[in-house]
Amino acid sequence: MSAVVGALQVEQFRAVVAGRLGLTLEGFATPALADLLKRRVAGHGGSCEDYLVRLASDRSWKEVGVLARELTVNETYFLRNREQFVVLAEVVLPARLQARAAERRLSLLSVGCASGEEAYTLAMVIRDVVSEPAWQVSIVGVDVNDVMLRKAERGRYSPWALRALPDRLRRRWFRADGQVLVLDEEIRGSVRFVERNLMDEDSELWRPGFYDAIFCRNVIMYLTRDGAAALVDRMVRALAPGGFLFLGHAENLRDYRGDLQVRHTHETFYYQRGSTGIEPPASVPGPAPPVAVDVTGPQDWMSAIGSSTVRIRELAAKRPLPPRSPATLTAPGPGGLKRALDLLRREHFAAALAVVESLPDGPESEPETLLLYAVLLIQCGRIDRAEETCGRLLARDGINAGAHYLLGLCRESAGDATGAARHNHAAAHLDPTFALPRLRLGILARRRGDVETARRELGHALVLLSREDPHRLLLFAGGFTRPALTTLCQSELAACGAEQ
Repeated sequence: MSAVVGALQVEQFRAVVAGRLGLTLEGFATPALADLLKRRVAGHGGSCEDYLVRLASDRSWKEVGVLARELTVNETYFLRNREQFVVLAEVVLPARLQARAAERRLSLLSVGCASGEEAYTLAMVIRDVVSEPAWQVSIVGVDVNDVMLRKAERGRYSPWALRALPDRLRRRWFRADGQVLVLDEEIRGSVRFVERNLMDEDSELWRPGFYDAIFCRNVIMYLTRDGAAALVDRMVRALAPGGFLFLGHAENLRDYRGDLQVRHTHETFYYQRGSTGIEPPASVPGPAPPVAVDVTGPQDWMSAIGSSTVRIRELAAKRPLPPRSPATLTAPGPGGLKRALDLLRREHFAAALAVVESLPDGPESEPETLLLYAVLLIQCGRIDRAEETCGRLLARDGINAGAHYLLGLCRESAGDATGAARHNHAAAHLDPTFALPRLRLGILARRRGDVETARRELGHALVLLSREDPHRLLLFAGGFTRPALTTLCQSELAACGAEQ
């Protein structure tokens, strides 16, 4: 007798899977989930209701691993996203070797390790960098899928899994066994694999301050908002101060407000937990040398941001936005902050700046107030102080896209095109809907002669500008309206020879 599975049971299934595995099933059609649920119920016998109750309540039931195999993508390969492993070798390991010099111990975690390629790549990179035998290196791969873990432990792979691995590493660490490539015992023995549900609290796995680096790539993109937040909190707590977190290229933590700072080197983004006083090397410049940017003239970007008319409070009163957006600054505030916003609207920037500085808690009370303070400093031409303020803001909120954008303007004003591009890249990465950093990246690229990049960034900016939030434009666009920014973007594209 087949199980009765209707729309109600499918929705209950979605909710239980979200609760147990943290997975969001919004991308799965109801018929496909109904078929999966029916198969799993039939495999265990009993009713659909009994199956769902046990799935929700029995924490030891291996069924969650079976569902993970059915509902997640496990395809991966060695040295995937090579630039992140270059960061591991050239940034992370030197910094952590220095930080752990007294202990001579390194610990790394591969989250959602699947069949082990990522964890083993970590081992290969570390083997090249850490040559002293006195160092103890622990690498753990964790996944809920026991079948994938057993495959990882066997260390037998198809040539396709090694497609990104240089011949040097292939010859060094693999031997052929018919059509299969077998991983060397030295690398296999350096990684330990454990079966865990990432949604479960686990005091051994998530030891506070334990890991020097955590790779969690292409995992949180499959999780619910609550599931992703819970996992990120666990990972950040488990990182040592100064430890590093790597996500997949399609993932970011722009909504996370904890103790992380975004880093951008080697053409990739990653995160670092609170500073230990040992800073990673400065961002590696791209192929183009620093270019002095012409920021003179009455209509240039920096002049415009210093003479903008911002009617933020009035607009916000008509259409309030959720907290922590740029519009948070525009809501009518008590006392001095309300007065500062009135002065800002009337272009009395110095007076507005003085009011913010005289607030009871100063400009440091909230990240939004500090962001407003940085904008006012730029409008008053105090670029050095604005840059310092943005640095303080990022120390509190390391993934604040607005702060990175303002730093990009400061660096551009100083003639540092490389630094300006780095901060605009960070802003665009942290908030993919933010049009202005894309526009600046396009303009900077055109000025250094990189027409292909300029066209790509300007085209992206043109699309984003059509739906950019008006409050954010008023705060960050230096008096440029949406039509004016669109015209500017089109003019820059025309200068690249792009068709309009």
